[in-house]
Amino acid sequence: MNVSAVRFLARDDLQSLIECLVDSGYDVIGPTIAQQAIVYRSVRNVTELPLGWTDHQEPAVYRLNEDPSERMFRFNSSPDSWKRFFFPASSEIGTATLTDDGWQFETPTASTPRYALLGVRACDLAAIAVQDRIFRDNDYVDTAYRRRQEAAFIVAVNCGTAASTCFCTSMGTGPQCNAGYDLLMTEINDGFSIESGSDRGAEVLEGLNTIELKTSQAEEAAAEIQNARDSITKRFDTEGVHDLLLNNLEHANWAAVAERCLSCANCTMVCPTCFCSTVDEVANLSNTEVTRVRQWDSCFNIDFSRTAGGVVRDDTRSRYRQWLTHKLATWKDQFDVSGCVGCGRCITWCPVGIDLTAEVAALRESKS
Repeated sequence: MNVSAVRFLARDDLQSLIECLVDSGYDVIGPTIAQQAIVYRSVRNVTELPLGWTDHQEPAVYRLNEDPSERMFRFNSSPDSWKRFFFPASSEIGTATLTDDGWQFETPTASTPRYALLGVRACDLAAIAVQDRIFRDNDYVDTAYRRRQEAAFIVAVNCGTAASTCFCTSMGTGPQCNAGYDLLMTEINDGFSIESGSDRGAEVLEGLNTIELKTSQAEEAAAEIQNARDSITKRFDTEGVHDLLLNNLEHANWAAVAERCLSCANCTMVCPTCFCSTVDEVANLSNTEVTRVRQWDSCFNIDFSRTAGGVVRDDTRSRYRQWLTHKLATWKDQFDVSGCVGCGRCITWCPVGIDLTAEVAALRESKS
């Protein structure tokens, strides 16, 4: 792997990076403002980036605020993660057609999209690595996921700020990016420090108008990351959390949180690692053509645990318990890694502001 020295890219030259990626056949996906939030969409020009905007996040609160620094990446996690570009919310996974010789089954052969993801944070790089373990680096490979993920070009950006809901430092996933990217940038006052993390990243970097990074600029970049680290005030004690949860499945705290939880599934929809899905088969009116569609699902949906004998988890208490114990305990048993990367999305976008770190802390305190 060709890892370059750290270079400097002027702010005005960021457009050349976007154009280079577009010319290479990538659909560049970056942060932009839509529906009063910073979300990830196709971008072709730096003017589409959220220049001069930041976000304020706390439990059940998300607000856009003007940012006097006029940075392009001075924001925290988006309500939608990068997950949907590798694991779409809805995708066709098979078709069946009735012929004179019986049913003919086919797997879709649509071309694989080539995404260039611009602005991926450290916690989301960790989330992609978690999903790789599930869909790609497992005994049962999701070939569509693998093709999408391996075709992607990732431009990561180190964090320079943090929301009150962030706790990546507790999970060991941020705020600094360490692996999983093709290019890595840190935004400073007059541009970006930039370096490659792969051969194709080095190739793109070589074609950009960069200069040697000055010592003062390197120090400024390091200070940006340190500012993000210092801004993270939320702490989550992960010590012994696996046994703490699994040894207290009948604790009264589960009923207490269920009184507040709406079972709306927001937490699972915004989570960058949740991967539950369901498969539906849709037939035409003559029942001669059937399309099999995979769609995101949630363990908070009552039908998610429906079996021939009925619904297994028929109350909010059991569904919240299932989500939290899987995320922080049995996920580790399955994939040898936590299902939580500390991005804080589930806290921000919970309508009633349930904080999983507070719920675990309350359970721990009750047992101490």
